[in-house]
Amino acid sequence: MDGERFRALLRNVRYEVLPAKATEDKVLAHVPRDVVVTVTASPVKGLEPTLDLATRLTAHGCRVVPHVPARLLRDDAHLKDVVDRLREAGVDDVFVPAGDADPPAGAYDGALPVLRRLSELGSPFGHVGITGYPESHPLIHDDITIQAMWDKQAHATYIVSNLCFDPRVLGDWVGRIRRRDITLPVHVGVAGPVQRAKLLSMAAKIGVGESTRFLTRHASWFLRFATPGGYSPERLLARSAGALSSPSAGVAGLHLFTFNQIAETERWRCAVLDRLGG
Repeated sequence: MDGERFRALLRNVRYEVLPAKATEDKVLAHVPRDVVVTVTASPVKGLEPTLDLATRLTAHGCRVVPHVPARLLRDDAHLKDVVDRLREAGVDDVFVPAGDADPPAGAYDGALPVLRRLSELGSPFGHVGITGYPESHPLIHDDITIQAMWDKQAHATYIVSNLCFDPRVLGDWVGRIRRRDITLPVHVGVAGPVQRAKLLSMAAKIGVGESTRFLTRHASWFLRFATPGGYSPERLLARSAGALSSPSAGVAGLHLFTFNQIAETERWRCAVLDRLGG
C-alpha cells in the first residue's frame, strides 16, 4: 500500500473499547478527540455499562459510537428509551449488530428489525453502522450475511467489517459486496498491536463471553496473536493493499480492535504515521 493511502487510513481510525472500569481514564489520557471511540456491549453485562460510558465520554467532547445489539433490547419501549438517552447526551452515531445474547432479551433477534424501527422513529441518528463478515460467520452462510447487508443498507450509513486475518479473503469479500451493489462505505476491522501477555491477562479478568469470545471460538485466530511474530497489523494492511486502495473498494478507514490496550494502540498508530512522514 502506498504511503499516502496508508496515512489516510491511519488518520481515519475508530478505536473499539470495552466498557471496563478504567476505560474512561484510558480514553481521555490517550485518544485524540478527533478519533472515534466505539463502545462494545456485552451479553453478560447488558447495555447499561455501554450507555453510561458513551454518555460520559461524549460529555468530555469525545466522538463516541455506542454498540446497540438488537438481542439486548427488550422491546420497542426499551429501544425508544435508549434512543432518547443517547440523543439527549449528544450521540449521533450508533452501531447496530445482532449481538450474541442467547436467548435474546426480547422481541428482536436480529439487527434488521431494529434498523427498520429506527427509520420509523424518524432516523434519530445521523450515522448508523452495520456489521460485515469477511470471514465466514460461525452460524450464518456467507450468502445470507451479504444479503442481510443488502437489506440493511437502506437504514444504515456505513459497514464495519469483522476481524479478518487473510488479505485474500478480505479482498474477495469487498469485491463480492460491491458486485451486489452494496455501496455503503466500509471501515475495515483490524486487530491492533496486541501484546500476547496483556491479551491473556485481560482474557483471564473478563472471561469468555466478552471481547475475546471470538478468539476462543476460532483457535487459529488466537494462534496468530499467541505466536511471537505471528501477527502484525502493518503486515496485514500491506498485504491487503489491493483490496483497500482501489477507489471502487469504498474503504473509508480502519476500525481498530484495541482489546482495551488503548495507549499501546495509539502509540503504534503515531509511530507508523511518523515513519510515513505524518
